[in-house]
This record gives sequence, C-alpha cells and structure tokens, in this order.
Amino acid sequence: MRAIVQDTYGEAEDVLRLEEIGRPEIGDDEVLLRVHATGVDRGVWHLTTGLPYPVRFAGYGVRAPRTRVRGREVAGRVEAVGERATGLRPGDEVFGIGNGTFAEYASARQDLLAPKPTNLTFAQAAAVPVSALTALQGLRDHGRAQPGQKVLVIGASGGVGSFAVQIAKAFGAEVTGVCSTAKTDMVQSIGADHVIDYARAGIADDGQRYDVILDTGGHRSLSHLRRALTHRGTLVIVGSETGGRWLGGTDRQLRALLLSPFVSQKLGTFMASENAKDLIVLTELIESGAVTPVVDRTYPLHETVAAIRYMTDGRARGKVVVTI
Repeated sequence: MRAIVQDTYGEAEDVLRLEEIGRPEIGDDEVLLRVHATGVDRGVWHLTTGLPYPVRFAGYGVRAPRTRVRGREVAGRVEAVGERATGLRPGDEVFGIGNGTFAEYASARQDLLAPKPTNLTFAQAAAVPVSALTALQGLRDHGRAQPGQKVLVIGASGGVGSFAVQIAKAFGAEVTGVCSTAKTDMVQSIGADHVIDYARAGIADDGQRYDVILDTGGHRSLSHLRRALTHRGTLVIVGSETGGRWLGGTDRQLRALLLSPFVSQKLGTFMASENAKDLIVLTELIESGAVTPVVDRTYPLHETVAAIRYMTDGRARGKVVVTI
C-alpha cells in the first residue's frame, strides 16, 4: 500500500516521503480500515518534528519515531476485524482515531471508532475526531458551559475553534469568536454572535466579561485573559504554540494550574479523552445540523507535506484534510 513514512524527526518537507509498504497487522480488538480521508491537526506536526521534546518521552520514540506512519484522525470503511472487535463488520463506514492514517490502510481500536455521520462525506468526517473531541470536552467537561452564559472562543477560525463556536451555540451560550481580519466572515457564518478582530481590538477592550473562555491560540498572558473573565469565570487553555523546543507554550498552562487554587476564577487545561461515546455525541450534533465541519482544503496523499505546511502556516479556515 502507499503510505507517508518517516524515519527521523524533522520538518515535514525534510523527513516525510511517499513509499510502498505492507498493510498493518491488527490485534484482536482492532480493525483494519480502508482509509478514505484523514485529518491534519497540530498533533501531526508535533509527532513529525518530535517537538517539544517531552513528546518523545511520551512513548513516541526518543531518538527517532517508534512508528513510521503519521496520522490519527480517520474516516473510512472497515476492511477486516479482529476476533474481539465484534461491534463492527467489514464494509461499515466509520470515523474516529486510527494509527498511521496517512496511508491507504490503517489499524484502529474498535473503542475509538463510531459510525460515520450519515450527512457527512468521508473528507468532512475525517475533520472531526481530534479537533471536535477537544472542543466538546473543553466546553462541556472543563468549561461547564451553560445556556445563557457568555463564551469567548480564542482562535475561532481554527480546527478546534470552529467546532467550539458551533458546540457552544448548541449548548445555548452567547458566543464571541476571536480571529484575524481575513476570517471574520467565516466565524460569523458558523454562528458566532459576535466576532473580535484581534488586529483591531483586544478581548477585554469593550469591558465585556465572559463566563467561559476557551483559548486555542494567541498566547495571551494569564493576567490579560483573567481581565476578560467574570469574577468566577472559567478559563480553559487547549492550544497556543510558542515554538519552544522544551515547553512549546505549555509553561502558560502550567502557570494557570498553579494559580487557580488561589483565585476565584477557575484556570486550567486538559488533554482530550479519545473515546467512541463522545464521537457518538458529536454525531448527534452533526446529524441534527447543529455542527458542521469546516473543511478549508483537501489534498491528495502525495501532497501530505503541503497539507501540513498549510495548516502550520495558520492560513486554514477550519480543517485541512488529506484524501486517499
């Protein structure tokens, strides 16, 4: 099969290449997927470059990648099933989290897959798993967003942010999105009640205070973010890259966790939980029409490097997807 492989860490254009390799073997609780599309998220860049360095100590390989094929978000058809993967059958259309999805075939655990939303193409479905799970859990489980609350989404035009705007609206919140000038129309089109162009205004300039802030980018200081929160508001940091080789922006998240016990506001971060139960929650939101994936561009498999570069350059409106 064709796959995008790497043997050393580095920037995508330096280390990724298209190669013919064997199909992956599957375990008893796994399935083999015929990949139709795979999403490009920030995690792809982290695992390709091995940055920040703690990524390498999290089981991905200290000196070189332990697995040769990148990619995790997936939508495709079940090709074969393991002995204990009794909930799926060959031919089923699914989406979720796979292993090495920049390839024609990939393995995936049964408990990280769900039936593909009936109203989505494979390309749209592949844009959902990682980014939408992060948005859902950030707002529901950590932000505790409620109907009538004021929610601010920083980075509203990105992969996580575009889902967060729509999910917060589905929860009944009044949503303000923060984005660049060129993307304000897109953020309005997905349902934001208000849009702040960060080139023209700060998030606290108008005196508005928010019950929940979901910060997916921009690296604003904690003091700046706290000024935009209500007295007992909640800040959830899920992104913001500084390029640092050791911390890469996580220092701000650590400071938020350390400060939170000493102030009236709740300040924190989290790692998204990958599970089929929440994929089904997302499917319900999508099939009801409350949430629609925003796919900026699709690229064929042999242009995966270009897809990653487009995403890391910050030009994308919503998600970038590779189709196979």
